[in-house]
Formats: sequence, C-alpha cells, structure tokens
Amino acid sequence: MPVILTVDDSPSMRKMVSFTLLGAGYQVVEAVDGLDAFEKAQSQSFDLVLTDQNMPRLDGLGLTRRLRESPQFKSVPILMLTTESSDLMKQAGRAAGATGWLVKPFDPERLIEVIKKVIK
Repeated sequence: MPVILTVDDSPSMRKMVSFTLLGAGYQVVEAVDGLDAFEKAQSQSFDLVLTDQNMPRLDGLGLTRRLRESPQFKSVPILMLTTESSDLMKQAGRAAGATGWLVKPFDPERLIEVIKKVIK
C-alpha cells in the first residue's frame, strides 16, 4: 500500500486530505509544515508527497527544492495542493521540481485520479 506524506498547516485541510486518501486505500503521514515534512522524510520513505505552498517555517516550494536535493526523492512524485493558481507560481513549482499542481478547494475524485497517474 503506497504511503503518502501530506503537508498542510491547516488542521481541517489535513483531515480532509487524509480522509480522502485513506478512503482510497493509501497510508498517510501528516506534517504541519515544510520543516516538519522534511524532518519526517529523513527517517521514512514515501511514494508521494502532497504539499501546500503557503506555510510557516518552510513553504511548499522550499520543501520541494530540499527534497529534490536528496537522492531518495529524485523520482518521488511531489504534488502541490494550494490556493495559488497563477501561471508564475506554477512555473516556480515546476522549476523547484514539482510533478503537478492542484488548486484548492480540491475535488476528492480528481485528487485520487491524479495520484493514481503519478504513483509508480
């Protein structure tokens, strides 16, 4: 069963995302911000990272850049799930190494569809 690291500073968003992923048969590890996620990624491997952009301590782009520096995260899909929808922000995401970009509020079926496409 694939393990997904979800990263969001909003407790309610973490709950909604976890509920959706658990219901689709994924294992979920939650992180409260990018720094928390980065620390968790040092001691566990994940099949996918699903991160918000705007968070305290370390934002989603910063987390993506840091994870991509690590050999174990070179090919792990990283999806941004954020309220940010500008083309400029999406380009920054691609440049940082993000695999895909989803805009909140999210459609649970669409989220699972995208995850199934990118998880190996």
